[in-house]
Amino acid sequence: MVVQELAPGLWRWTALHPEWKPSDAEGGEGWEREVGSVYLEGADAIVLIDPQVPSVPEERDRFLRHLDADVERTGKPVAVLLTVAAHERSAPELAGRYGAEVWAHEREVERYGALADRIFPSGAELPGGVAAVDGAFEVVLWIPAHAALVAGDILLGAGGGGVRVCPDSWLGPWRPPDVRAQLRPLLDLPVERILVAHGEPVLSGGRAALERALSA
Repeated sequence: MVVQELAPGLWRWTALHPEWKPSDAEGGEGWEREVGSVYLEGADAIVLIDPQVPSVPEERDRFLRHLDADVERTGKPVAVLLTVAAHERSAPELAGRYGAEVWAHEREVERYGALADRIFPSGAELPGGVAAVDGAFEVVLWIPAHAALVAGDILLGAGGGGVRVCPDSWLGPWRPPDVRAQLRPLLDLPVERILVAHGEPVLSGGRAALERALSA
């Protein structure tokens, strides 16, 4: 487990995914076993995005102890936001622990059966001041207070402060040029950080990193 404070009230942590596999069923590119999640202290709620509780017992205990303390300290309700249905991860456990609602995009619920107490459309305003931005086959979450994009599978860390669009084998019926075209409106946002679920996050110069990825 790696925990990073990115700004006051904004944290990212990583944990080993219990259902990890090195490649997908069709032989396409796989994903790293360690996945990223985001903690946000918003004005109205503590927001957990794509949360994965660590599975190593001592790490799990330490993580939950600190999270319990944060929830008690702030006195705010907890909301769990999902970028894609496949990132349900520890959402049910944490929702039960804190009496939280799980929020998922309407497409993820209708097509992929995402767990959700609250269903939202693209463009919706979500707890913590988060905005839902359509990102081709998934929703990308925008945190304006921290100039941060949170991406589930559509964008991956590329190392060296960069990002890349996910492998073609992940796109299903989508054509790569169409995906890039769908993502280009994100360049209208003043992006500084890109917090990805897979790979290293971009902590500065996010818009330039995104532009390079979409031009590749």
